[in-house]
Amino acid sequence: MNFGRLLEGKRAPEPMSQINVTPLVDVMLVLLVIFMVTAPFFSGSLKLDLPRAPVSAAPPSAAPSLLLELGGDGQLRLNGLAVTDAQLSQRLREVAAQRPDAELQLHADRQAPYGRVVQLLALANQSGVARVGFVAQSDGSGRRP
Repeated sequence: MNFGRLLEGKRAPEPMSQINVTPLVDVMLVLLVIFMVTAPFFSGSLKLDLPRAPVSAAPPSAAPSLLLELGGDGQLRLNGLAVTDAQLSQRLREVAAQRPDAELQLHADRQAPYGRVVQLLALANQSGVARVGFVAQSDGSGRRP
């Protein structure tokens, strides 16, 4: 079979020398609309103007504070003396009754479990101590975290 006879009267189509940009423009317009609609969702952060204070200056405390140390092994020391949870609760109740503005400064070891720290905060709250300060060791860089 010879198929050449069917194509004798027709010429091969000439290649296009121009690019059809209509589909490109359509795609770009759709992307532009998508970005315009979604852009406000990406700028949803809060701008906070936090107060600033010098790093080295600590506010003077009107009432002497209690120093509670929590070791990595779970041992508690209140003002340098080893205490149990019951003794700590009793002592905190006494101090809260005498001085309602007393502050508890908590020194927790890096290895201390977080759950134990939360238990101590709850114990202080139940005992009537409302002011708790977390004390950290300076990293020596002089920069604020």
